Amino acid sequence: MAWNEPGGSGNKDPWGNRNNEQGPPDLDEFIKKLQNKLGGLFGGKGGGGSRSSSTGGGSIGLSFIALVALVVWALSGIYIIEQGKQGVVMQFGAFSSITNPGPHWYPRFIQSVEIVDVEGVRSVNLGHVSDEALMLTQDENIIDIKFTVQYKVLDARDYVFNVKDPDITLRQATESAVREIVGKSRLDYVITEGRQDIAVRTRELIQNTLDGYKTGIAVVNLNMQDAQPPQQVQHAFDDAIKAREDEQRQINEAEAYSNDIIPRARGKAARVVQEANAYREEVVARSEGETERFEKVLQEYKKAPNVTRERLYLETMETVMAGSNKVVVDVSKSNNLMYLPLDKIVSRSPRVVENDVSTGSTVTPSSRTSTEDSRLRERLRSREVR
Repeated sequence: MAWNEPGGSGNKDPWGNRNNEQGPPDLDEFIKKLQNKLGGLFGGKGGGGSRSSSTGGGSIGLSFIALVALVVWALSGIYIIEQGKQGVVMQFGAFSSITNPGPHWYPRFIQSVEIVDVEGVRSVNLGHVSDEALMLTQDENIIDIKFTVQYKVLDARDYVFNVKDPDITLRQATESAVREIVGKSRLDYVITEGRQDIAVRTRELIQNTLDGYKTGIAVVNLNMQDAQPPQQVQHAFDDAIKAREDEQRQINEAEAYSNDIIPRARGKAARVVQEANAYREEVVARSEGETERFEKVLQEYKKAPNVTRERLYLETMETVMAGSNKVVVDVSKSNNLMYLPLDKIVSRSPRVVENDVSTGSTVTPSSRTSTEDSRLRERLRSREVR
């Protein structure tokens, strides 16, 4: 039967106490009982309200608190180093050791650990602020330049102890190196073909500066993002660059024309030289042939001067009259009737028609043979002798 049902023990509470005999439980009594139980667990004597018993319970409570604090302190010194990082352990602010990836422990408040990423690549941008971007070149021109420096930590100990703020240190070293290299270069070289060279030289100078300070930083790469004159004179420099490009284009066109015309001229010159050599050989050969023929004629002339003279005359006249369309006939001592077909003679020009006065036939140079030529000359010669 429930304690509050009708007919039951209505004057009792759930703990078996009568409602009119005891009030709510005392909190102090509950704490005292708890202390006695904890004291019994740690080897103390529980119970009793004496002074010695109370003192022993307080000492046990302090020991428990100290034990819990010690456990918390020990657990708080556990740390884990991830892959690609290193831990720099410092004891009272001085370097103690380097820890590699994995779980580790250090006594808190005696030592401290700073974890450094030694494999990740970091970057610093230079030139996005106007004071950093404007620089003076060797030819006293102002240039607006922007750089991006990528670096990584090479020595974690030097990085932690020798550099207060690595980004600021690297930025200052980069700005100093860039100003030095740009200050030794001309503006045209910086904004055109000298970008790669300036980037390489600047990277070497930055690395030398960082090594001198023992920062533990290694510069991986340096990129020149932009290099141009200030905005106020940008249009003038654009015109100058365009003129330079036009100049280079015209030079390329001139070289192309030169490469086209020079081989032609050389080929034509070679052809003219070859033709001249051929003409020389032809003239020399003809002259030698004429000389040889003249010597042979001279020998015949010495043997029979009149006959040779007559033959030369006839050959000369034959050569001269070969292109004429006129017919010359000597009929002073001949009474033979000759028939001259003038219409055919004119139509066959410039052929030479020779009339055979003895037979009355006409002979053209194309139908004559050498025997007929000699016979004709003999007849003409015999008529002149008569």
